[in-house]
Amino acid sequence: MPRYFVIYKPFGMLTQFSGEGNTLGNLGDFPPDVYPVGRLDKDSEGLLIISNDKTLNHRLLDPVQGHRREYFVQVEGDITHEALHQLESGLLIQVDKRAYRTKKAVAKSLKSSPILPERVPPVRYRKTVPDSWISLTLTEGKNRQVRKMTAAAGFPTLRLVRWAIEDLTIKGFESGQVEELSRKAIYSSLGILER
Repeated sequence: MPRYFVIYKPFGMLTQFSGEGNTLGNLGDFPPDVYPVGRLDKDSEGLLIISNDKTLNHRLLDPVQGHRREYFVQVEGDITHEALHQLESGLLIQVDKRAYRTKKAVAKSLKSSPILPERVPPVRYRKTVPDSWISLTLTEGKNRQVRKMTAAAGFPTLRLVRWAIEDLTIKGFESGQVEELSRKAIYSSLGILER
């Protein structure tokens, strides 16, 4: 039977069940046949789906499908209109040691910090270096893409939180929180038509 879990993956946790250290298995007892649908690197936080539904896995990870993924990104420095335009228009980054131009995206400056759980450990605060928050929405997911994009625009990432995939968000979640949802709720939030 398909099972669907939505998780707020904490900073520093590996997106896997096996191995030593801080893994998804620390968040609870999951059925043995579920796995992460997609990935978030150890230094990133936020929305992660865990399921045993191979159709869902294919629909979300197939590049042809192009699902919206929204990230809240704290960057070093006061973000500029020029940098936001570069993020939206596409930047050259390295993917598998080759130059890759990112697809069009949506980048917005946030007037205030988004309401998120505290990160443990917190981002290092530097009095002399300002920071700012942006919302960055992509329809692709290359390895460490958001970090590479903000760095290429001249604003290195300090904190990265995947907030949403399509209409599925982690609004109101605490770090490490796990919620099981129905197939209907997951498919509806992700804009996937059931067959």
